[in-house]
Formats: sequence, C-alpha cells, structure tokens
Amino acid sequence: MKSFVVWFILVLVGVASGHSGEQPLSNIAIHRATLALDESLTIKAYPFILAPKGGDTEWVTVDLDNPNPSHDDWVGVFSPAKFNGSTCYLENDHKQQPPYICTAPIKYNFANFSNLDYVKTGKTSLKFQLINQRADFSFVLFTGGLSNPKLVGVSNYISFANPKAPLYPRLALGKLWNEMTLTWTSGYNLLEAVPFIEWGRKGDPQHRSPAGTLTFDRNTMCGSPARTVGWRDPGFIHTSFMKDLWPSTLYTYKMGHMLSNGSYVWSKMYSFRSSPYPGQDSLQRVIIFGDMGKAERDGSNEYSNYQPGSLNTTDQLIHDLKNIDIVFHIGDITYANGYISQWDQFTAQVEPIASTVPYMIASGNHERDWPGTGSFYDFMDSGGECGVLAQTMFYVPADNRANFWYSTNYGMFHFCIADSEHDWREGSEQYRFIEHCLASVDRQKQPWLIFAAHRVLGYSSDKWYGLEGSFEEPMGRESLQKLWQKYKVDIAFYGHVHNYERTCPIYQNQCVNSERSHYSGIVNGTIHVVVGGGGSHLSEFTPINTTWSLYRDYDWGFVKLTAFNHSSLLFEYKKSRDGKVYDSFTISRDYKDVLACVHDGCEPTTFAS
Repeated sequence: MKSFVVWFILVLVGVASGHSGEQPLSNIAIHRATLALDESLTIKAYPFILAPKGGDTEWVTVDLDNPNPSHDDWVGVFSPAKFNGSTCYLENDHKQQPPYICTAPIKYNFANFSNLDYVKTGKTSLKFQLINQRADFSFVLFTGGLSNPKLVGVSNYISFANPKAPLYPRLALGKLWNEMTLTWTSGYNLLEAVPFIEWGRKGDPQHRSPAGTLTFDRNTMCGSPARTVGWRDPGFIHTSFMKDLWPSTLYTYKMGHMLSNGSYVWSKMYSFRSSPYPGQDSLQRVIIFGDMGKAERDGSNEYSNYQPGSLNTTDQLIHDLKNIDIVFHIGDITYANGYISQWDQFTAQVEPIASTVPYMIASGNHERDWPGTGSFYDFMDSGGECGVLAQTMFYVPADNRANFWYSTNYGMFHFCIADSEHDWREGSEQYRFIEHCLASVDRQKQPWLIFAAHRVLGYSSDKWYGLEGSFEEPMGRESLQKLWQKYKVDIAFYGHVHNYERTCPIYQNQCVNSERSHYSGIVNGTIHVVVGGGGSHLSEFTPINTTWSLYRDYDWGFVKLTAFNHSSLLFEYKKSRDGKVYDSFTISRDYKDVLACVHDGCEPTTFAS
C-alpha cells in the first residue's frame, strides 16, 4: 500500500511518466488579453489566396513594421480570422464579463524569431506554414509576452482557395480481413454535399462507396480547455468502407463530394495495397511506436521545445514507406490536450503515411483521461477531450469505439490492442476481451501473436516506476501475465514511457531464455518492449539494475517487425534521427514449438486410450 501511495503522489504532481511537458498553447493567457491597437504599426500577410491550384499546405509571409518593438512581442495565428469574444463560452460563471479574446491561436511565434535585430529596427518577416483548416486566417501582434498579452495590431485576412476541400485521408483496417476503411475531414455538411469515395484496382473500372458523416460540438467536450479556449469547430469527419478487396492488391482512391447543384469536388488520387489473406505466406512489415505528437516545420510553438522527435519519426517513416505495410501508433496521438486545432495539424503531418498504409491507433491518457467520465485514471490529461477526438478522427475496428480495445489481423500477425485507460483487471469486460482475443488466434496460420497497450502493463525500468518499486503501471501485469503465458504471446508493446527498452523473454520477473539476439524453439516467455519514444519529451531510466532489461535507449525511435514466413521474424529498433538499426533480434521456430507445453501454459492431458 505504501508503494502505491508514493506512485499516486508522483502522478498528482505531474512527474510520472507520460505526464511531462505541456501543450504550448496553454502557456498563453489568452483570457487576459487586452486591446491596445497601435495605428502606427503595420502587419501584412501574403499570399492572400492560398493553394489556388489545389493542395492543403502553403507557406505564408508576415511582414511586420512596429515603431514600438519589444523583446516579448509575439504573433498569433488565428483561424477563423475573426477572433474576438462575441461568442465566448464561460464554463463556470455565466455572469462574469467575457474576455476580449476567448479562443487560443492555432500557433504562434515570437517576433524576433527570424531577426534578432527586431527590437532595434521594429522590422521583421516571419514565415508560417499553414494547412487548410476550413476557415480563413489572420495574424495578430501582441506585446506583453504570453502571460499578459496586449493586442496591438491585426493583419489582413487570407484564405485557402477552397477551405472546405476533402483532406487528410486516414486508412484503417476494417473488421474483416478484406475490408479497408477510409476517414477524412472536410468543411461540407450533409445539406451542402454528399460524401463518397471512388476507388478500385489500379487500371480497372472504379466503384463508388458512400460515406457516413460525424461531427461534434463544444458541449460534447468534458471540460476546459476543450470546452473553452481550446475549442475549434472540427468540421465534418467522413468514413467509408472499401469491401471485398483482393488480397495484397494495389488499389487507387479519391474522396469526393457531390454538391447540391450537381457538381463535384474531388481530392487528389491516392493508392494503397490491401491486406494479405490471414495466414498468407508473404513478406509483411509492421511499424509500432507511441507518444509521437505533432510538431511544426516553421519553428513555431512546438518545434524545438515540446515534441522535438516527432518530425524525425514522421520523416523516417515517409522515407521508408515503400517498405512498410501497416503502422500502429499506441496512444498519446497528438498531445492536443484540449486544443482542438492540433488534431487537424496532426492528421496533416501523418497524411503521407496514413493515406498509403493502415494507420491504427490505441487510446492513451492524453486522449481519454478526465475526472468523472469513466476513465480508469481520474486525471485531466486529455484537456477535456475525454476520448471524443480520438474515436471520431480515427477509425478502429472495435465493437464500441468509446472502449478502445480491439483485435485485428494482418497476414501472419494477430494483434490484441488493449485500452489501458479502462479497467483491464481480472473480472472486467476488457479482461474478458483480451482473453478471447488471445485465445481465438489460429497459430498455425498466424504464428506471430502481438499484444499492445499504451501504459506499461508489463515491464519497464522507467525512473518513476523504479521509485514505485514494481517497474510497471501499478496493477499492470498482475492479471495479464498469466494470459500472456497461457496463450504464448510473442511480444508485448507499450508507450507512455518516452524511451526504448527491451526485456528478455520473461515470466514472473524471471528471464526464461538467456539468448539476446536470436530465439528459437519453444515459446516459453513474452518479450516486453517499451517503444514510447515517438516524439515527446524523453523519460529517464532508473539507476537500479533490472536483470530482465536487455537494451535501453534514451532517444526517439520506433520498432519494425518483419515476418518473412511462418517460421522467421525479424525485430528491429530504429532511431528516428537517422533510421539506422540500434537493437535487433530474430525468432525462428516451427508450429510444434508454439504448441509445446510451457510452465502455466499447458493444455490438459489424459491417459485414456
């Protein structure tokens, strides 16, 4: 009990793994902003029309001439361009005077970012990279720093040529092996346009499939900032299903909207390769990581001070995309933390990946946790999102997407994805799901059995887990370890702790195999891997020597699994900075090795003839 109290205190003060860092937009005291317009300064943004020939990204220049410059001047990017407090939502006291501005900018940068002489000359040019977010933009100069902002100048408005265009496609596996889902975002509601996709095998006649449409409003959020300064209209999220796909076949697709006047709005053309048949003997390559978040290529907000590894991870995956078949991002997706605009920016960042291969997600504390909403942890890590953004913006083949646990197949792999933000202990609904998922796999067809969850339900040498004394999320493996052993799980993956670590094949805190780089024969323990170094702040390791820990890396990176056939699997850990392999091992075995009896995992036998 004493150790649990220590851990609980650590979490409350925000130093436990997965709780480090904060959403940069939360540093802005936007509710304290005052109006102090300076008619003598000029602030101009151009080009006025963005992406006139199509596209979802554009670089914008903001020229600033300020006769009264200060070292703490900063420029906020607002979208929609009209940002004053006429529509403020006051969460607590509805009688209080509304602030002048009640919506955070979608990004910001300091005026002296690109010109250190700004304070002397008052002149500078800033470059911002904007993505299409369904509304116009304005650029606002503040003085007084982030904590006491005074609005002194506003630019002209600029806009994308078609702000409502269908954008940011996200592929995901459906509930059947021969089904692929496609989710995208647009500004078109169902009264304006009918959403659909046009798709088919490359070179063949194309099919059209309808799409369902979802959205949500401010009242769907569970608390602040998602309900207040972080709120931004999410647009409309459309999902369509491509069914009866041929195995391992190249398909093309594009998103479309039929307007009420009969005309069409189209996205550009994309392509993907369909899943192999379950058990199909072919080369299959899987990427797994957690805790990536988003980052800014223009140096604003977060680039160098919040998720410095995020762009490196993204870019390495894009660079090697032709050698990737499916991606699992196991929780802490965007770190939006209630600032809704950041979800658009994340889907834009991963669009080259998610539009080409299935991008499967798991739920983390920064997606789900909020007090009094049914999450297992009664903390405020989601910023009031309470799972709504994750379950709406991305599709997963779950029976109930509010409960983020699901199983899925990819060729010779069977995946059981748990939701660590809901109760997983023995007797719970999720525990029954996990056992059924592990028990239902046909290991002759799908020999590679993978378990994944966001929080570390297995083993980790994280500093704070070490102080707690159990080297796991409290209550993590006590219920699940016997299931991993009984059903001979090959590898269990976790995020939440922002580093990389691999254990030996382990059962009940003991290594059951002395090998380090090649495993063969009977599956007598599960290898546990922390792969939470996708992009967020790194987590320190404990100085304690944990005998089951084989490899640790305090850096950003991801794991790649390559199944060559039913008997041979390659595991590689790659750093995001250079894409090189820093840890690896292989597994070689036959089907009879999976069937063999192991401790606490033996099938009953009889001497009857």
